[in-house]
Amino acid sequence: MPKPLPLTLTVNDIAISRMVTPRTTLADFLRTDLQLTGTHTGCEMGACGACLVMMDGAPVHACLVLAVQAEGASVETVEGLAESGAIRELQRAFHERNALQCGFCTPGMLVTAHALVESGGVPDREEIRDALSGNYCRCTGYEAIVDAIEKVMRARAGLPQISREIHP
Repeated sequence: MPKPLPLTLTVNDIAISRMVTPRTTLADFLRTDLQLTGTHTGCEMGACGACLVMMDGAPVHACLVLAVQAEGASVETVEGLAESGAIRELQRAFHERNALQCGFCTPGMLVTAHALVESGGVPDREEIRDALSGNYCRCTGYEAIVDAIEKVMRARAGLPQISREIHP
């Protein structure tokens, strides 16, 4: 078995120092060592987006990053974003638009949406869909998710909302 290596990073504004095996992914470290289970593991190949976290301000697939590669980094999980209030508007909009069903993809969708909202501007629906292209959802058909993100971005920009019929 490989010798554990030291790891020091910040997760959700908390300094963490642990020993990890060299092959432990960031997703497994967050889920197993820190019990932050909002970081889901789906495909384990970076295709589904269920494992997305923010690392040093950018969304990354935690299943593709070794924990030791996060040495010195600042990581925000969906739990941290929720606790800080950073995704409150998105959570509310997802709920209002019924933009979640089974919920498996929701944490990754919220992390992606957060990154998009923080980038500023008001993308059109196609640009929102493009930003979500790294997130896979089998349940919703994406319309409600796009609606929710569009609503938040328009509200932040002070633009009037576009009324869309909700189909529960």
